[in-house]
Amino acid sequence: MDFVLLSLFLGGLVIAYYFYLTRNYSYWHNQGIPCAKGLLPGLGHMWPVMFLKMSLADFGRQIYERHPEHSMVGFYDKTDPALVIRDPELVKTVMQSNFASFSDNLLKVDPDLDPLFVVNPFFASGEMWLMFRKRLTHAFTGKRIRMLYSCVEQVCRKFDDYLERKFELSANNGVMELEMRDLFSKYTGEVVANASLGIEGFCFDDERHSASFVMMGKLVFDPTPLGKIVQTLNFFLPELNNILRMPFVPKHVDHFFRSTVKEVLRIRRQKIEHRNDFLQLMVDLEKTEGEQIDEGLLTAHAFSFFADGYDTSSVTLSFVAYQLAQHPLIQQRLRDEVETVLARYDGQLTYESLKELTYMDQVISESQRHYTSGGAMGKVCTEEFELKGSDGLRCRVKPGTKIIISVFGLHKDPKYWPDADVYDPERFAANRRAEIKKFTFLPFGEGPRACVGMRMALLQVKACLATFIRKYTLKISPKTQEPLRMQPGSFLTAPIGGIWTYVTRV
Repeated sequence: MDFVLLSLFLGGLVIAYYFYLTRNYSYWHNQGIPCAKGLLPGLGHMWPVMFLKMSLADFGRQIYERHPEHSMVGFYDKTDPALVIRDPELVKTVMQSNFASFSDNLLKVDPDLDPLFVVNPFFASGEMWLMFRKRLTHAFTGKRIRMLYSCVEQVCRKFDDYLERKFELSANNGVMELEMRDLFSKYTGEVVANASLGIEGFCFDDERHSASFVMMGKLVFDPTPLGKIVQTLNFFLPELNNILRMPFVPKHVDHFFRSTVKEVLRIRRQKIEHRNDFLQLMVDLEKTEGEQIDEGLLTAHAFSFFADGYDTSSVTLSFVAYQLAQHPLIQQRLRDEVETVLARYDGQLTYESLKELTYMDQVISESQRHYTSGGAMGKVCTEEFELKGSDGLRCRVKPGTKIIISVFGLHKDPKYWPDADVYDPERFAANRRAEIKKFTFLPFGEGPRACVGMRMALLQVKACLATFIRKYTLKISPKTQEPLRMQPGSFLTAPIGGIWTYVTRV
């Protein structure tokens, strides 16, 4: 009898717990909004992301592609209602026209755990976001980007020398096999070291250097299996991380940046040195505003420059290389443009010559359409607002509701891009750009939270690409796992196994 009662009691607890976990799961049905399939009690729909089975970018694209007739689709983040929006007009509403109602980004970090991210415009919110975005906008004006170009130019020469040495030592029958993200991260790591702090980044030393910016970048953006778990805890299971207290940025990376900035400031104070780099711009701005220089804040600004410039650009370059390796005629046309333009500048890569590489702009944009460094964008409703889809769906979104915008989905939707799977840079030719529907191409975001450093990012990408393509050709290596699948648990989109190519001299 006691066993029967105990069984009934435990069974009742299980049933009660089940109803507790599923208590919100009729929300989208009651709202009249279609809901995604694959729901698990307590975990909702995002369990493949939380258990490192799928990237957030692929998760958003899957829902996007499975509901081609709807402007919005509901899903559940654990037990909370969330929404994927598919309609470009809804994207405009959320990202621009009604920004005040959706001003926060989905992904956040704990400022106590990761103080170096406190000023990053991607993670900051509210008044803090507004204040620091203004500072970064001031730093990335056209005049200041031109000043920073001298750093990029110097790194291009280092990159060229590195490739020459690498080819002499490593080429087998005139061919090198290289992983593209690894190669280009050396370049972007050196750029951010030079342009942010005016120091040597030790990124072209094949032997590991304790102060290498590449090593710091890999620790943050190309994490170990444990690091991927930490990123997942920070972004998708913050409730659990409130207990475990695991920072996104490893402690020794935090220490490295703090001690480096401290030393750079000490040297500059002694030598009364003035440089045209990002740190100096921030120092000058604080002086202009009449504020005392805060080393912790300057370190956070420098780290923000590093975080924004290191991995996004190396990922972008690797995807461009992947497309060029698959399309030799486009690769040759790009090389011809580089040679033709630089011939007008005595063979020198200059700030002015880069602006004339218009076909390169098309190549980069079309590559970003196929594979962006951020395949999904997440927003959070901050003020109640009614979304109205072009298909007649209406949804009154409550504060705290999470919104996913599938960049991958929009970029490959045949409704907006004829022959969407075809790589065709002519889509972005000057005479065809007007055909592109607004808010269907989002490599840098849109609205007030669009990437502040977009022009700087494109500058360093174009300079690197011009330096490389003048002397080397690319061909896909069998090591590249096709079709490309994105790594789960990675902050940015990066393909499983990497992008491997054969590199030969022209």
